[in-house]
Amino acid sequence: MVRPYGVKGRKRKKNREVYDKEEEEEVHEEGNEVVDDEENVAKRSKAEEDEDEAKAQHVADELSGIPIGPLVEDDKKNGVIFILERASLEVAKVGKTYQLLNSDEHANFLKRNNKNPADYRPDIAHQAMLMILDSTLNKAGKLKALYVRTEKGVLFEVKPHVRIPRTYKRFSGIILQLLQKLSISAVGKREKLLRVVKNPVTQYLPVNSRRIGFSHSSEKLVDIGDYVNAVSNDVNLVFVVGAMAHGKIEKEFVDDFISISGYPLSAAYCISKITNALERKWKIL
Repeated sequence: MVRPYGVKGRKRKKNREVYDKEEEEEVHEEGNEVVDDEENVAKRSKAEEDEDEAKAQHVADELSGIPIGPLVEDDKKNGVIFILERASLEVAKVGKTYQLLNSDEHANFLKRNNKNPADYRPDIAHQAMLMILDSTLNKAGKLKALYVRTEKGVLFEVKPHVRIPRTYKRFSGIILQLLQKLSISAVGKREKLLRVVKNPVTQYLPVNSRRIGFSHSSEKLVDIGDYVNAVSNDVNLVFVVGAMAHGKIEKEFVDDFISISGYPLSAAYCISKITNALERKWKIL
């Protein structure tokens, strides 16, 4: 009767030893994993950063799919530069994602943060940019540069041969990427179609330029056709137009401050009157 218990006891002891051995091996393996983590944490972090960067680049490539129009160079030295001032292009974290704020989609968010939803109108800048880039003035190669400065003071340059997205949703994605990445390149090329540049904007303007600001509040009411016809062809015209819902632009760096209508105009329609006057002046059909 003793033998079976003795056998069982030895088996139990043997199993215990095996169990303890396995436990020691597991602990040893866990210790190795800890050591490995400590030794390779830098490598893994670098690999994760590379993977995140690759994913971000993939998203950037999708967003930066802006087609490029034909680049037309004008032989004449004179040209036109547009500056859109006080554009309502502000990015904020809404929920778990960053978004371009607008009065339609983020009215409650803006009210909770004591901001007036009426001031957040990125569609104004979108329409103004489309009006400039779609004009025959630009297609004829007369547009030398387009600059946009946001309400927060961020200045970025838009190449004249860029085709801005037609839909607002696509446009907001492009601007969101631009303000986060600071530049957007052409698909398959290294050329930066949109890029954030340093202030002030005056350092990028030609020496022989006439800077003209527009506001309905200006006491100088002129006919825009007669005004541009009176300017010499050797002068580069710089038009500063406000891209906000209310208020007026600063006239510190403008040479002339004029109004072209007795009625308040939208930024897009003001730009259309300017481009039409210049197209008649230079006989661009």
